[in-house]
Amino acid sequence: MNWKTDRVEGAALDLDEVLGVYHASGLGERRPVEDRERFAAMVAGANLVLVARDDDGTLLGIVRAVSDFSYVTYVSDIAVVRRHQRSGIGRALLDATRDQAPAAKLVLLSAPAAVDYYPHIGFTRHESAWVRNP
Repeated sequence: MNWKTDRVEGAALDLDEVLGVYHASGLGERRPVEDRERFAAMVAGANLVLVARDDDGTLLGIVRAVSDFSYVTYVSDIAVVRRHQRSGIGRALLDATRDQAPAAKLVLLSAPAAVDYYPHIGFTRHESAWVRNP
């Protein structure tokens, strides 16, 4: 299968298509996918959004990030449709994210099921991350 990554404006994406990827990836279990207004704001508010699409234009994966394009890029979400996981799409999306701000480090919180994936593609564990929920 052929696919291509592109940087896009989050607000221009079809919300149902994006929600479909979140559901089909498993990430929808940990995101407010039932709250369309909030989810639309999440996608529109990210200042760095990249997608992977196949030759037919089907959305296969997405990265939502916030970056200053200098020091750090915070990857809020990376979602790849389950049947296409382990095909290189996630890595390509993260590489494309890095290409948008080559001098900035990438920082992300891993989904529990993916903790073994990130060291495999060059990430190191950071022991002092903190989360404060609303």
